[in-house]
Amino acid sequence: MSGPAFLDTNILVYAALQSDHRSDAARRLLATGGLISVQVLNEFTNVAYRKLRRPWLEITRAVEAICYLCPPPLPLTLATHQAARRIAEGTGFAFYDALIVASALEAKCGILYSEDLQDGQVIEGRLTVRNPFGAE
Repeated sequence: MSGPAFLDTNILVYAALQSDHRSDAARRLLATGGLISVQVLNEFTNVAYRKLRRPWLEITRAVEAICYLCPPPLPLTLATHQAARRIAEGTGFAFYDALIVASALEAKCGILYSEDLQDGQVIEGRLTVRNPFGAE
């Protein structure tokens, strides 16, 4: 399995907003410029504002930094939505997790970095989930 890596929302949160034992690994991944989607930015913004109670200026600066380090975020389309429904039905994933998986598959990614899905799981024979914090 080859192709670029896709970064789930939690990678961005640990890299940009939370300082804990996962932050260094998350920053290293973000520095590689992995792919993200608009959904990942939406989730990041929601977590930053609602859960972490960060001010809008800090959120804006973090999003700008993420967009500088990563290629342009992938859009969410009707095709992405339809693929996510199929993935959620077939795997039992939560729908928003399935949207992330669908975006990664559409982008022909070989790895999805996430702590929310099962480490080592292979989806559709071409996307491997990796938890970058598993050994810590």
